[in-house]
Formats: sequence, C-alpha cells, structure tokens
Amino acid sequence: MTTINWTNKDFGVFEIDGLEQRMEALSTIVRPKFQILGEKFSNFFSVNTGDEFFPHIAKHARRTVNPPKDSWVAFAPYKRGYKSLPHFQIGLWNTHLFIIFAIIYEVPQKSQMAERLLENITIFDELPDDFILSGDHMSQDAISLKTGREGQLEQLLNRLRNVKKAEFLVGRHIPREEAIKLSSDAFLLLAEETFETLLPIYKTVTGK
Repeated sequence: MTTINWTNKDFGVFEIDGLEQRMEALSTIVRPKFQILGEKFSNFFSVNTGDEFFPHIAKHARRTVNPPKDSWVAFAPYKRGYKSLPHFQIGLWNTHLFIIFAIIYEVPQKSQMAERLLENITIFDELPDDFILSGDHMSQDAISLKTGREGQLEQLLNRLRNVKKAEFLVGRHIPREEAIKLSSDAFLLLAEETFETLLPIYKTVTGK
C-alpha cells in the first residue's frame, strides 16, 4: 500500500544550513517518498499516455557550495533523462509542494510545442482557476491561472516560442500548511486528479 504523509520535517530540509547537511537530510527524509511516488506515477503515466514513463529523482549532483532550495521527482518517457522532454513533477520548496507539467529550457522543440499550445489556447479553459503558471523552474514564484488568463498566459507561451532560455510550468502549488494536513489518500488523489487535468496539455504539446 502506497502511503505518503508530508510533514514539517520534509519541508524543513530546505532550511538546514550547509550543502552536506542538507543533502544528507534530503537523502534520508525526502527521497524515500519520491521513490514511492516515482514508482506509482510512472505507472500512471504509462497507462494514460501509451508511452513507457520513467521516474527521475533530482540528484543535485553538480552542486559544490549552495545547497538545493527545492527537490523533486520527475516523470518522462525516457529512461536516461527528462530535462530535454516535456515532463511532470512532484516536488517541494520549503514553502509549498508542487504538482506540475513543465517544459524547461533544455527542450529542443519547445518553439513548436509553444505554437501548438497557442493554437489550442482554449485548452487552458478546462483547468481550475487555482492552478499556477510560471516561466522559471528555478523560482518558487508563480501566478494563478485565473490571473494568467488576463494576458500573462499568452505572454508566457509567446516567450516560450521565441526566447531560447524561456520555460513554461503549469500545475498546482499546495502551501506547506495545507500539505501537512493532507492524509495520504487525500494527497495521492489530489496528485492523480492534477495529473489527469494536465494530460491534455501534454498530449497537445506532443501531438498525441
């Protein structure tokens, strides 16, 4: 039985000083949960997309000084990596948990993907108002989709199409205070419902 309960200890990992100390806490406290989620939702995406998906837990391997401010498990239909593909993530900052779909700057075909989304922009009308939009996976800042519908959504997609380093993230942020109150069943259901809602975006982007 898959059981995931988020606690203040999980979010507090990102408040620990020192690279070594934070990485140790990340490894022992948070990553076991990412491993469980990796297995569960890789299967979910494989069933729901027709492509075999694989989990990728952030390693933060290149860091030598600054400790990571967030961490995640990503899901993509490629065993050796995820950054060059549109992908899904579940992860944590110290302030919130995120469940998102992402196209980051490493994706080589992101101009064409942005064009597909611009041509089908009404697909975002099907998403809840409290979903978030962001143009930077390195920042915890985001705007609500309700606000984004006033123009920022189209701006982000145009930027994704035209700017080499542009990114596009859409999904759900759950504040730390709410996440720690969720039962395991409630969280897993919320994650599954969020991904189900995001699947049409993925299928549009990939031309499925």
